[in-house]
Amino acid sequence: MTRTVADPGPAARAAIESVPTGLFIGGKWRETDARLTVADPATGEALCTVSDATAEDGLDALAAAAQAQSEWAATPPRARSEILVRAHRALLDDAERLALVATSEMGKPLAEARGEIAYAAEFFRWFAEEAVRLDGGYMPAPAGGSRFLVTRQPVGPSLLITPWNFPMAMATRKIGPALAAGCTCVVKPAEQTPLCTLALAEILRTAGVPDGVVNVVTTSDPGAVTGPMIADPRSRKLSFTGSTAVGKLLLEQCATTVMRTSMELGGNAPLIVFDDADLDTAVEGALAAKMRNIGQACTAANRIYVQRGIAAEFTRRFTERMAALPMGPGTTDGVVVGPLIDEAAVAKVTDLVADARRRGATVRLGGEVSDGPGNFYPATVLTGVPEDAAMFATEIFGPVAGIAEFDTEEEVVARANNTPYGLVSYLFTENLRRGLRVAEALDTGMVGLNQGVVSNPAAPFGGVKESGLGREGGLTGIDEFLEAKYIGVAL
Repeated sequence: MTRTVADPGPAARAAIESVPTGLFIGGKWRETDARLTVADPATGEALCTVSDATAEDGLDALAAAAQAQSEWAATPPRARSEILVRAHRALLDDAERLALVATSEMGKPLAEARGEIAYAAEFFRWFAEEAVRLDGGYMPAPAGGSRFLVTRQPVGPSLLITPWNFPMAMATRKIGPALAAGCTCVVKPAEQTPLCTLALAEILRTAGVPDGVVNVVTTSDPGAVTGPMIADPRSRKLSFTGSTAVGKLLLEQCATTVMRTSMELGGNAPLIVFDDADLDTAVEGALAAKMRNIGQACTAANRIYVQRGIAAEFTRRFTERMAALPMGPGTTDGVVVGPLIDEAAVAKVTDLVADARRRGATVRLGGEVSDGPGNFYPATVLTGVPEDAAMFATEIFGPVAGIAEFDTEEEVVARANNTPYGLVSYLFTENLRRGLRVAEALDTGMVGLNQGVVSNPAAPFGGVKESGLGREGGLTGIDEFLEAKYIGVAL
C-alpha cells in the first residue's frame, strides 16, 4: 500500500489558529494557566494548546447553564428554531475551514471531514424543525369529572460528553436537540479533539445563542471535572457517547441523583453476506461499513460473515478494493486511510491482528505497522478468523477487516447475536423475505439492509444491550431532553 507524506499546508495551519483556545463559560472565553496539548495524529507533533479545566471551572460552567435555564426554556420555540437554522447555515458556509480543523486534530481524510461537517449541520436543521413541533395531550378522565392535560417541558441543564472520532457531528447531535427542547448545556469534548467543539461554540454564539446556554469545558482529566457536575443536583441530564466501560461508570455516578441519562456506547457490528447477494453491492457496502472514519466508528463492521459458496469471490474483490486505498495524512487530497487517533490505537490493532494470526487466521493484506512518523496502520484483511479471536469480541477501531465463513441462516444469526453489544448490524441479500426475517432476528438497535452506512439525522440512532440507552436523532431524539408533565384539571 502506498503512503503519501505531506506538510499540512498553510490552510490547515490557519484553520487551527482561527479556533479559540479558552473555556467557553457564560458566553465568555476564559483562558487557564494549565494547558492541554492537541496533537496531530499524522505526525505526533503538537498543533496547539487549549485551556485545561479544573473541577471548579466545570462547576462554573454548570452554574452558568443553571442560571440561563429558566429564560432559555421560556424562549419561544420559533426563536430557538431560528438560532439553529442560522447555526446550520454557518456550518455549511464555513465547511472547508471546519473540515481542516477536524482532519488536523482527528486525522480522518479531508473528504470524510467535509462529509462530517455537512452531517453535523443536518442535526441543527433537523432539530430546528422539531423545536416547533413539541406536542402534548388533552383528554377527559375515564371516570369523568376532570380533564387530563399533558405538556412536555425541558429536562434542564444537561451535561453532554462527546467522543473524539466524530468531534463535530457528535456535538451537534447532542446540542441540537438540547437547545430545541429548551435545555441549556455544558459540553465536555474528548481531550484528543477539543478544537471542533470550541469552533462550534463560537459559531453558536454568533448565531445568537444567549450567554450561558451553551458552555464548553476542555480538560485532560475528564473524571475530575465531570464527577462534581454529575453529583451536583443542578445537572438534570447526561448524554454520553463513548466506551461501554466508561458508560457503566457514569451510570453508577448518575444514580446518586437519579439523573436522566442517554448512552451511546460500544458496538460489535456483524456484517452478513448471503450467497444470493449482489456481490458488487455487498463489497462496496462492506467497504463503507468497515472503512468509514478509518474503521474508528462504533458502527464499523467488526465481524464479516460470508456464506461459504461466495466467500472466495467476495474476499478477492473486497481485498482488491482495500489494497487500492491510499494511505497518508488526512489533509492530503485523495487519501482514504489516514492515521489512527493515537499510539494506543495502533498498539491495540496490532495486538488484535497478532492474536487472530495465533489462532489460525490468514493475513491476506496488510497486517504490519507502517514505517515512518504518525499513528498509521495499513488497510488489512484477514480470513478464517475464528469466533474466539479477540477482534471478534471487541471493537477493532481500525482499518482491519476480519472475515469468517458460514453455512446457514440460523447459524450466522446465532453467531451474530453472540455478543453483549447490540448497536448495528448489516446484511446483504436479494431475497426480501430473508432480508426482513434476518433483520428482525438480529439483536441490534439498527440494521443496514443492503447498505453499509445507516447514520442519518432523521433516523433514530442507538443500540440495545450493552450498546446503550435511548436514541439520538429522528423523531425520538428530542424526547431525551423532555419530561412529560401531567396537569389534572377539575371541572
